[in-house]
Amino acid sequence: MSEIREFIPLNIAVLTVSDTRTEEDDVSGSSLITGLTDAGHRLYDKKIVPDDIYRIRAIVSLWIADPDIHVIISTGGTGVTGRDGTPEAVSPLLDKQLDGFGEVFRMISYQEIKSSTIQSRAIAGVANGTYIFCLPGSSGACRTAWQSLIKEQLDYRTRPCNLVQLLPRLLEK
Repeated sequence: MSEIREFIPLNIAVLTVSDTRTEEDDVSGSSLITGLTDAGHRLYDKKIVPDDIYRIRAIVSLWIADPDIHVIISTGGTGVTGRDGTPEAVSPLLDKQLDGFGEVFRMISYQEIKSSTIQSRAIAGVANGTYIFCLPGSSGACRTAWQSLIKEQLDYRTRPCNLVQLLPRLLEK
């Protein structure tokens, strides 16, 4: 008989990377917040930052250093234009990269947007015990990533395994 697991709410920070978005029109950030709060998690912090590698890295670094933040999800800056630099900002901060996240995200995304998915440089990893997911800026991509990948991996009840069970600071007695 399988042990019944209780849901463990996580503290999640959301970062929107954009030169043009404001709190009033940040549809992707709002979509992520709705998804995470509907799932039972807590929004710990939310910021909008311009497409600037060093400003992105500064915010993510502060959040990584905060022991109360379990997960960071960014949206925007993962494309191929000259200003898209989220992967370059975040990758040097990662202790470990979760290569499968980007691979599976693009596989799922292909079903929705076909070959346009090759333009996505979505990445994920862990830094200082904090999970980080860098998603494209479109609200559709954010919904796809949340619903198809992130939501289940941030649910302690997901079997056979999930990312929550690997967060030792949550499960220490």
